[in-house]
Amino acid sequence: MTLESLSRDERLYRMRHSAAHVMAEAVFEMFPEAKFAIGPPIDTGFYYDFELPRPLTPEDLPQIEARMRRRLESDVAFERSEMPKDEALRQFHDQPFKIELIEGIAAASVSLYRQGEFLDLCEGPHVERTGQVPPFKLLNVAGAYWRGDEKRPMLQRIYGAMFETQEELDDYLQRLDEATKRDHRKLGRELGLYMTSDLVGSGLPLLLPKGATVRRLLEEYMLEQERIAGYQHVYTPDLGKVELYKISGHWEHYRDSMYPPMQLEHEELVLTPMNCPHHILIYQNELHSYRDLPVRIAEFGTMYRYEKSGVVGGLSRVRAINLNDAHIFCTPDQIKSEFGGVMRLIERAYATLGITEYAFRLSLGDATNTEKYVQSAAIWELGERVLREALLELGAPFVEAPNEAAFYGPKVDLQIRDVLGREETMSTIQVDFHLPEQFGLTYIGEDGGQHRPVILHRGVIGATERMMAYLIELYAGAFPAWLAPVQAMVIPIADRHAAYAHRVRDELRNQGFRADVDRRNERMNAKIRDAQLQKVPYMLVVGDREAEAEAVAVRTRAGEDLKAMPLFQFIDRLRDEVATAMDPEATVREAVG
Repeated sequence: MTLESLSRDERLYRMRHSAAHVMAEAVFEMFPEAKFAIGPPIDTGFYYDFELPRPLTPEDLPQIEARMRRRLESDVAFERSEMPKDEALRQFHDQPFKIELIEGIAAASVSLYRQGEFLDLCEGPHVERTGQVPPFKLLNVAGAYWRGDEKRPMLQRIYGAMFETQEELDDYLQRLDEATKRDHRKLGRELGLYMTSDLVGSGLPLLLPKGATVRRLLEEYMLEQERIAGYQHVYTPDLGKVELYKISGHWEHYRDSMYPPMQLEHEELVLTPMNCPHHILIYQNELHSYRDLPVRIAEFGTMYRYEKSGVVGGLSRVRAINLNDAHIFCTPDQIKSEFGGVMRLIERAYATLGITEYAFRLSLGDATNTEKYVQSAAIWELGERVLREALLELGAPFVEAPNEAAFYGPKVDLQIRDVLGREETMSTIQVDFHLPEQFGLTYIGEDGGQHRPVILHRGVIGATERMMAYLIELYAGAFPAWLAPVQAMVIPIADRHAAYAHRVRDELRNQGFRADVDRRNERMNAKIRDAQLQKVPYMLVVGDREAEAEAVAVRTRAGEDLKAMPLFQFIDRLRDEVATAMDPEATVREAVG
């Protein structure tokens, strides 16, 4: 089968896999004592993990690239062979990672690939010749634990990008450059949104006043939307007895991601990994009839998950998570209507937040995986069928993803895309027949008998930290006016204008807006530039004319000069802008009405 006869995905897989081997050969030429781990293809290129005698530097990458290109130009064949395991162990006697891989292979022989003099353990497939490897670019070096285990050696991972054409590669590199500029970790520091400290710990960011403002605004928005939708808000503790999580099943299925228990007098407590057990107890606190259902319990609850140190970073992966969490207790007949209500809530929130790139994923279980999922074929069949039907009735296009469900049931995940097109789960709706059984939940039916409710677990904006990270990158730090930590910076031209500048700021604050005054001893243009760098939506310059006329000279962070206008007119403008952004459906309603 020729390379041209394969599908695009198959071609790219082979090309990227082959490039990883060529890179390994180039590294071996530079470091003959290198220890090789694995080098698979990935969605945008390839990587290979090495144990090397010294840390790689950015200056090493061009040298590795040059050696790779010489090998591609030589156009040698990729040759596959098989070797008995005992002979392969002798062949790779000085490569401990390869030995471990060989020992883990059940077959009597192993597959090898050779290009030139370089031989590697590999199942393939590859392209036929090195000359068929298309344009590539080595990107960076990162740390990676062997087999993802933080107790195993830390290796150096070299990443490379590869596409079939130079145009595709250039486009990806341009998007990668844009993503670097939008990186929320970089912007988070520059805009004073959050900080980290070794004294606090990995994965535990500290939100600074501006970052705390963004989080508060997100929470206030969602609390109001949930209130309108009939949710009841609660507060629950950050601790629970281990026994609670044994009943729920989290102790059995989720223990590796939980913090270790702490002994307190005669109780064994653990930091909350999920809010659902607490919400279940709140439901259980009262008797319910079918007339009470659905019961919608919501909370911005803090949860603690022991993420590995190698994956935590910034706001996107943290260990203390503030989740927009809710649990809907309903009858089986109400599942689809409640699912539809959650979907409308998510779509309304996404419209307000400006999120347009997202897709639906039906995450399914795996009946053969007895360790990861609770075992009840009937429960899984019913849950997956109900969610599939609900998606079809709503006309929402979706893909199915086996082995991505929660341990207690299937779910619908909303996958959002970043500037590089990478997907990440932000919102989720899970159907759960299992936990009601575990806790013996009931309601009195119309027939006077006891019946078992169903739980819908749902998160609309998910973890506020992760949503903040996404929004920082989506807007490159330039939040829409309703979400900006500082909506207007008042800039006095001279010291004599400071009193009026403060009156303007105070009036804006009295009207519910977030405003500051720049009193620094700097030129006006420097203050305007600094406010623009801080992504403040509006700069209000005030001098003699503005003070006399009770006006402000308005400039935007994009550099637009809106000229002077009465202060009340600017306030009306900002109020309208915020109201429209927070209720995008209002514009549609007005147009229709």
